[in-house]
Amino acid sequence: MPEGHTLHRLATELTTVFGGEVVTASSPQGRFSAGAAALSGLVLEHAESAGKHLLVKFAGDTWLHVHLGLYGNVRFGPSPAPPPVGAVRLRLEAALSYLDLRGPAICAVITRDEKSALLTKLGPDPLQSASDPERVWRRISKSRTPIGVLLLDQNVLSGVGNVFRAEVLFRAGINPLRPSHRLRKAQWTSMWADLVELMRYGVETGRIDTVRPEHTPEAMGRGPRVDNHGGEVYVYRRTGQPCHVCGSTIRKEVVAGRNLFWCPRCQRRGKI
Repeated sequence: MPEGHTLHRLATELTTVFGGEVVTASSPQGRFSAGAAALSGLVLEHAESAGKHLLVKFAGDTWLHVHLGLYGNVRFGPSPAPPPVGAVRLRLEAALSYLDLRGPAICAVITRDEKSALLTKLGPDPLQSASDPERVWRRISKSRTPIGVLLLDQNVLSGVGNVFRAEVLFRAGINPLRPSHRLRKAQWTSMWADLVELMRYGVETGRIDTVRPEHTPEAMGRGPRVDNHGGEVYVYRRTGQPCHVCGSTIRKEVVAGRNLFWCPRCQRRGKI
């Protein structure tokens, strides 16, 4: 599932390509015909992201809410648009460009009040400068839920997915199964700052790279990571491989329906 930096990049690209343009909207698949009809002929003003949600503003204070989920994707291309291929939920067309949206978990036309209600439910987003990490700390400090589970709760912290969750915990030396209330305030403050830095870098590059300079392939004389997700990481999807820091074997465990990755030495359970 795309993480917050991907949605932030998508919102920027959508604004750049379509901002200020009158768009024609259609639903080749047919599942969003009424919504497309409501958007067609309107000026697309701008797009923004909130965690893993994409919010697109049209004239008349009309909003398009998209959540890509596990299978959604967006493709841009130059006009004229070719015949749609596959199940295109929404196609937007303007004078110079088109966009195809496939497989989203959510694709809905909403009002400003509905948008506000959505934002109220979401936890602070590390990519939003106005976000308050104290809100997250208040939840962490009172919860016995494992920190690795709590970090994926979008009502607690928005935009963080499985990759950033695994990597920021490794970089902090915290076992993902540690009860959240056992974290110290200083540890959370450091993790938040790390998330802000890593996610902003992801916005700039379109990749998730989390290894420090001394652990890059060049510095260690090792081959680069080979994975469709790209990026150099410490533990994510590295089950059975040696830790870049201590050499221990990276482990994986399914918790709350998601894969947890960690190093048993660098992130010893109970390590303070």
